[in-house]
Amino acid sequence: MKKLWTALSIIGISALLLAGCGTARSGDGPASDKLSVVASFYPMYDFALKIGGDRVTVETLVPPGAEPHDWEPSPPDIVRLENADVFVYNGAGMERWAPKVLAALENKELVVVEASRGIPLLEGGHDDHEETAAEEAGAEDSYDPHVWLNPMHAKTEMAAIKNALVQADPAGRDYYEANFNKYAEALDQLDSDYRETLSALPNRDIIVSHAAFGYLCEAYGLNQIGIDGLVAESEPDPARMAEIIDFAKEHQVKVIFFEELISPKVAQVIAEAVQAETAVLNPLGGLSDAQLAAGADYFSVMRENLAALKAALS
Repeated sequence: MKKLWTALSIIGISALLLAGCGTARSGDGPASDKLSVVASFYPMYDFALKIGGDRVTVETLVPPGAEPHDWEPSPPDIVRLENADVFVYNGAGMERWAPKVLAALENKELVVVEASRGIPLLEGGHDDHEETAAEEAGAEDSYDPHVWLNPMHAKTEMAAIKNALVQADPAGRDYYEANFNKYAEALDQLDSDYRETLSALPNRDIIVSHAAFGYLCEAYGLNQIGIDGLVAESEPDPARMAEIIDFAKEHQVKVIFFEELISPKVAQVIAEAVQAETAVLNPLGGLSDAQLAAGADYFSVMRENLAALKAALS
């Protein structure tokens, strides 16, 4: 947290410097005709860009390829928020830094949307290290923040973002509504495809590198076994490893899933022990530069996840 407190301590200085340079927000609005939107990390960025379209510019705070769970804002990130019209974040304990940063901002015109607000949250499994961190950070940190992995929750988040954009730019209401309706229909289709595909499969257990898929599993009747808890880069102790290996053998699990943004070595060790394969199941915490350049987005990755689940559970 030292980085966060350092950033907070210079917010006032940054704001003064911006005012002196003539770049701070004012009653005349931003220099660009487009709405300036800052999103915390990739899913929020993608949703805001889809709803905002040509009427917005969207920046993400967490850079491509970075793991968002333990990321904290730097002083330049604080400056970006000071000059934004809209800030979109997930909430549900994902961005633990957000409440303190938002309370310290000078930008009182900033429209803030906590996209997950109102979505029933799932309690998440923690290892001992995570339990201590959760106790220190507050009760909200005991919940699984990965709500976007249920397409119906993603639709709720898009609706919240749409409402925030309308609040900041009332003249664009019809445009934002039309974009939302388009992607809401696509999310309904994605949900239908998941239900149809997964309901027909004989197996229901998935072993994943960290317990990020609770909402997806709840929606489609799967059983998630997390090698570790909600923190993506922590490592399980030997007892947990042995427990996972025993479970995989007993239930004849064919695939051990890992994530692209973290090391696959633990998943590989377990896979070798039970003669299983490994495959990627992407929680969409962030995409790499290569994925973004290839045109990947929420929908394409969710369909890749569906194909991976189908292959693993058939």
